[in-house]
Amino acid sequence: MTERIEIGGMSCGGCVNSVRKALDRLPLERKEVEIGSATVEYDEATIGHEAIVAAILDAGFEVLPSER
Repeated sequence: MTERIEIGGMSCGGCVNSVRKALDRLPLERKEVEIGSATVEYDEATIGHEAIVAAILDAGFEVLPSER
């Protein structure tokens, strides 16, 4: 599954790195992080949306409502 997640509270390259590091700990097939969002590709049998959101929240950022 490929999903774009809107992220609040990101304003600089350091924020991008923080989110990237949080996502690096997860079994994602692919990730692209930019200020304000992350696009992730993952196998739903391995990890779920909730775990990805939790990693972003644990990194200190807000996950904004968006269509999945």
